[in-house]
Amino acid sequence: MESELKDLDPKSPDPPEQTAADTSAKLESDHRPLLKPEPSPNQNPTSTTTQPDIEELEKRFAAYVRHDVYGTMGRGELPWYEKVLLGIALVTLVPVRVVLALAVLVVYYVICRFCTMFSAPNTEDEQEDYAHMTGWRRVAIVQSGRFLARAMMLVLGFYWVNETYRNQDIDNNLNAETVGKDQTDAIERPGAIISNHVSHLDILYHMSSSFPSFVAKRSVGKLPLVGLISKCLGCVYVQRESKSSDFKGVSGVVTERVREAHENKSAPMMMLFPEGTTTNGDFLLPFKTGAFLSKAPVLPVILRYPYQRFSPAWDTISGVRHVIFLLCQFVNHIEVTWLPVYYPTQQEKDDPKLYADNVRRLMAREKQGNLILSDIGLAEKRIYHAALNGNNSLPSVLHQKED
Repeated sequence: MESELKDLDPKSPDPPEQTAADTSAKLESDHRPLLKPEPSPNQNPTSTTTQPDIEELEKRFAAYVRHDVYGTMGRGELPWYEKVLLGIALVTLVPVRVVLALAVLVVYYVICRFCTMFSAPNTEDEQEDYAHMTGWRRVAIVQSGRFLARAMMLVLGFYWVNETYRNQDIDNNLNAETVGKDQTDAIERPGAIISNHVSHLDILYHMSSSFPSFVAKRSVGKLPLVGLISKCLGCVYVQRESKSSDFKGVSGVVTERVREAHENKSAPMMMLFPEGTTTNGDFLLPFKTGAFLSKAPVLPVILRYPYQRFSPAWDTISGVRHVIFLLCQFVNHIEVTWLPVYYPTQQEKDDPKLYADNVRRLMAREKQGNLILSDIGLAEKRIYHAALNGNNSLPSVLHQKED
């Protein structure tokens, strides 16, 4: 569920803090082997990207490079003991986890189906959701959703969640059980939770902690089981194909939802990934301004997934490989840092780009997060993916970008 929040000011690019060249210099001391991707069965071996090309790409697009034992795209050559562990997990752990995960998903779908019976969804702004449902139905959806999301994390091997709160008010009043719901009069409610984006697992954690609404692709709402759940979450769907003259656009809908959450504590909180795509977890990409147009305060959160064998980051690996390797890992880890609520100055309210940039810098300064600022984005990620898949025209594209 990769969030892609539209930027209403594309002509004003985010100022880079660390260029691709700076990133390359920092990685010069990294002596880990660079693994060459396997060519596709239908691909001419002579057209495969060469090792020097891969090395150049990994320096230039470091935010998307995998460094775990499975290698680039999850296709690296594994040592024998890793193959043994993988084989054991495939025949013992994976079947159990698949059955339990499906059971959790079906149970929550049944709860959502029961709670939404005889209830029409909200269909304003070409969206469709049940987020503004009230009474016992909403309570049942939220509480069971949080519990079952945590249960799903347990099934996937996240037995412990290491959470740190950088603000005493958040420690006392906005902990994982009350964020976005129980507020004190002394604390102004944030309109959105802002998080770095590492994996689709980010969504499970945030569902279990605060059950916010997300920005999702329109196709998610049509998926079996997951579609209804996303509507109960109150997801704002990306629908670029809409030509309706009264359609406000995703950024407009999100801005209204963030403002509403800020002003009305009974409204669902918005959870936004302003980077617009996932990274390998070591970098922080430029923020798009859509999350900051409402001028409401935001609550920054940093997610990290420490690992020894398989990285839960969803960067260059395919979805199928990611799920299989994740299920094969006996224990997974997640570290979460909740920063203080960020209240924008008047200057930041008048300049969403400045607001977004300052929140991003604040998150990068957090030592426990240990994030590196990068100036690349989704376009560069697509270039890197295409190169790994053997697109022979990419070297010329890279030279053009240098010029």
